[in-house]
Amino acid sequence: MSIIAIVAVVIALAIAGVLIYAATKPDAFGYSRTKHIQATPDQIWPLIVDLKEHHAWSPFEKDPNMKRTHSGAASGPGSVYEWSGNREVGSGKLEIVGASVPSRLQMKLHMYAPMKALNDVEFILVPNGGGTDFTWAMRGQQPYMAKLFSTFVDCEKMCGNMFEEGLGKLKVLAEKPALRGNAA
Repeated sequence: MSIIAIVAVVIALAIAGVLIYAATKPDAFGYSRTKHIQATPDQIWPLIVDLKEHHAWSPFEKDPNMKRTHSGAASGPGSVYEWSGNREVGSGKLEIVGASVPSRLQMKLHMYAPMKALNDVEFILVPNGGGTDFTWAMRGQQPYMAKLFSTFVDCEKMCGNMFEEGLGKLKVLAEKPALRGNAA
């Protein structure tokens, strides 16, 4: 057997191994991050229930030329935010599908690009001392191509870093004295 044939067999086995490994990954995923915010759930709620307010703190608002549209309800269930931007932000739709004021907000995230996906997103607010433990969670199905992608990219870390960035921005906004003074 020639050296080229041996190299080809080794490469083919390595590729087969990666494909088989990807197939063994779970069919679903779930990522979450929690941050303590020195504000009550009532003070944080207006920043999350109105999707227009997300522009101020969302880590996904990175394209200054992004096209944005809001439709449906002004806030809360039925509120819809759609966007189309550069490769970094992609395109998709976020819809609020459930709310338990001021403790839980449930959304559906439809990603169209760079990769199609339909995920459940949830914000959970739990009073803790004089503040709130705020959790940002996302769950969804992981089809084979996503499993293969996650073999090479740490999606939990990538999403987790974005959640942490957004939670940090939300914390700064929610802890502003002017906002706390105006809370209902």
